[in-house]
Order: sequence, then structure tokens, then C-alpha cells
Amino acid sequence: MWSLAAIVIAMVLGGILKGATGAGVPIIAVPVIAAVYDLKLAVAVMIVPNLISNAWQIYKFRTAAVDKVFCWQLALFGALGAGLGTIALAGLPLRLLTLCMAAIIIAYIVLRLLKPNIHLSMVSAKKIVAPAFLLAGILQGAVGVSAPIAVTFLSAMKLTRSMFIFTVSIFFASMAILQIPVQIHYGLMTPNIALLGLFAFLPLLVALPAGDWIGKRISPKAFEMVILTFLGLLALRLILTEVL
Repeated sequence: MWSLAAIVIAMVLGGILKGATGAGVPIIAVPVIAAVYDLKLAVAVMIVPNLISNAWQIYKFRTAAVDKVFCWQLALFGALGAGLGTIALAGLPLRLLTLCMAAIIIAYIVLRLLKPNIHLSMVSAKKIVAPAFLLAGILQGAVGVSAPIAVTFLSAMKLTRSMFIFTVSIFFASMAILQIPVQIHYGLMTPNIALLGLFAFLPLLVALPAGDWIGKRISPKAFEMVILTFLGLLALRLILTEVL
């Protein structure tokens, strides 16, 4: 019962953060599900909620003035990376992947605290979009978390809120689309897990509009600090679980 409550709370927090900023569900929900069950299940369960929530935000912010070539590039390389990462998820030891995820979360927290004002021009972004989002896709496929690279990269570009949400949603949705057939091929995605993903989307569905309302009215800084603290505790729990 407490395990299910923890997952529901994580999906709600992730949904609020995603509604407000365009990203946040996997970085919160995947570690929680992995701590309760295991990482492979966590990554598989989150694919359906990721696809649906990002499709919704793509539609909602479809009029955003984005660079279409840049969006196609990050979608293509992100999807390719997600496919490669899924192969790693199927073949690498679960303990190694779990510790990698904990390390990635810690790196994300440190980067957000130390480098909150990095600036990246569109000209520079286009030069490095391929390797950056290929690696981000690999992380998403392997451990279900690509925010340390993808969100930091797009945040550094200083996009408007609508442009940021549309662009990052294109990236997340493209990865989910490719992850589904690859996961099915390796036996990671089953009908039962897909159904679990649909149920996991329900608290997310409720939280998304609340996050959108919050994002339009207040700064997400305080909320982000709460989330970073929460993630730090989760990373510590994952490390202790695998080491002890």
C-alpha cells in the first residue's frame, strides 16, 4: 500500500513539475518506482505516460515559434539514442544500471545548483545537438532519465516557456515512440506493463493542469529546490540499497 502511495505521489509531483516547466516526470517517478520495484520495470512503465503527456503538450504548444530543423534533429538523435539505450537496458546488469542512474541524478542536482545560468546560442546549439541528444537518448533508454543533458541543454538556450515545452516534448515523445517496439522485442514491455503505464498516467493527468496553472503564475525555483532535495534522498536510497 505504501509502495503504491509513493508511486502516486511521485507521479503527481512529476506531473506538476512537467505542467509548469515541460519536463520532470521521469526524473522523479523513475527513481521512486525503481526504489520500490526495479529499474527495468520503472523505465518500461513510464513509456506510456511519457508518450501521452508529451503528445498533449506538443498539441497544446503547437503554435510556439520554434526552429523546426533543430526540433527534427533532436528528435532524430534522441530516438536513435533511446533505441541504443534500450538495448543496454536489456543486456547490462540491473545493479550497474541502478548505480548509474543514482550517479546521473546526483550529477543533475550538482549541475542545477552550480550552473543555473549557462547560456547557449542557437548557432552553437545546432553544432552540438547530435552528440548531446544522442547521449541524452541513450540515458533515457538505459535508465529512464535524460534530464541531466536534455533539460540543461535546452534551459541554457534561454527559450521562452512555450518554446521550451514544445521542443522538449518533441524530444521525449520521439524517444517513447522508438522505445516501445524495441522494448517489446526484448521482452521488457508486456501488455501488463503497458496497462500499468496507463494507470500510472491517471495521477499525472490530474497533475498536469495544476502544474500548468502554477507555471503561469509563480516562479518554479522554490519548487525545484524541493524536488532536488527529494531526488538527492532517492539517489542515496538507491546507492545504499545496491551497496549494502
